[in-house]
Amino acid sequence: MDLALLRTFVTVHRAGSFTRAAALLGLSQPAVTSQIRTLERQLGRPLFLRQARGVTPTTIGDELAHKAAPHLDALVEITETGLDDESSLRSLHLAGPPEFTAERALPALTGLTGEDNQGFALRASFGTAEETLEGLAAGHHDLAITTARPRGALLTATALCDEEHVLVAAPLWIERIGAGHLLDKGAHALEDIPVVEVHESLPFVSRYWASVFDSRPAAPGTVIVPDLRAVLACAVAGAGLAVLPRYLCADALARGEVVSLHEPPVPPLRTYFLAVRTGTLAMPHIARAHEWLLRAAADWA
Repeated sequence: MDLALLRTFVTVHRAGSFTRAAALLGLSQPAVTSQIRTLERQLGRPLFLRQARGVTPTTIGDELAHKAAPHLDALVEITETGLDDESSLRSLHLAGPPEFTAERALPALTGLTGEDNQGFALRASFGTAEETLEGLAAGHHDLAITTARPRGALLTATALCDEEHVLVAAPLWIERIGAGHLLDKGAHALEDIPVVEVHESLPFVSRYWASVFDSRPAAPGTVIVPDLRAVLACAVAGAGLAVLPRYLCADALARGEVVSLHEPPVPPLRTYFLAVRTGTLAMPHIARAHEWLLRAAADWA
C-alpha cells in the first residue's frame, strides 16, 4: 500500500474535509479526491461518507486511521528530525494570545530549551483565538493556546487553566466617587469612570458587566490599546477602570497602584485551552511541551 495514499487518507480523516486536507497537504482537491478513491479501490471498501459539508469516516475508515496514524506520525518525526544530526535542536512552534503567552507559557517552557538530548528550540507567535487555531490547523504551529475550544476532529484541545477577571482602577477614582457611594450604587457609580479596553467593543468590560451586574456598561471606551499590559499601564496612570486577568494585575494590586472596585462572590472566569493537531502528541517534543504546560498550569491556579 502506497504510504502517500495513507498520508492523504489520515489528513482527510483528521481534517474532516477534502478541501481542508488539500490545503494542509499542498495538493489540489481533485488530487486528494483521486488518491482517496484509489485507496478505496485497493481496499474494496468505502472510507468516507460524502456530505454537504465535509466527509464522515466509515467504520473501516476509523479503524484504518486508528491503526495507521501513529505509525505515519512516527515516520514524519524521523524524517523531520533527521537521523544523523543529533546535535541539532528540534523547533517547537507555539502560538497564543500575547499577554498570556508572554507572562505564563513562555517562562514555563524555557526550562525545556536546554541543549540536551530532549531540548528544543522555541519559536512563538501571537494572535487571536481564530488566528492561532487556523495556523495550527495549517501546520504553522505545533501548540496553540486559545480561549476558544476547537471543533472537529482535526484539532484536539485540553483545558489548561481558568483566568479570573478583576475590575480595577487607580486609587484616585475611589477618592473621586467615594467608597461609600460605590458600595451604595454599585454599577451605577461606575458609570462616572472612563473605560480602558483592548477593543472598541469592550470585550472584557462587557463580559464582566454581563456576568456580575447582568447589564451592559454605560460608559464608552476612553482609551483603547490592543494589549492588556498597556491597559494595565493606563489604568495605573489613572486613565480609567479596566477589567484584567488577576495574574496580570496582582503585583499592581499588591503595590496599591490599582485597587479592586468590586469583589463579586463568584468572579468571572475565562478558560484557556491547549490545542494540538490530532495525532501530533506522538511526537516527543510536542508531547513534552504539552505535559510541561499542563503541570505549570496547576500552579497558576
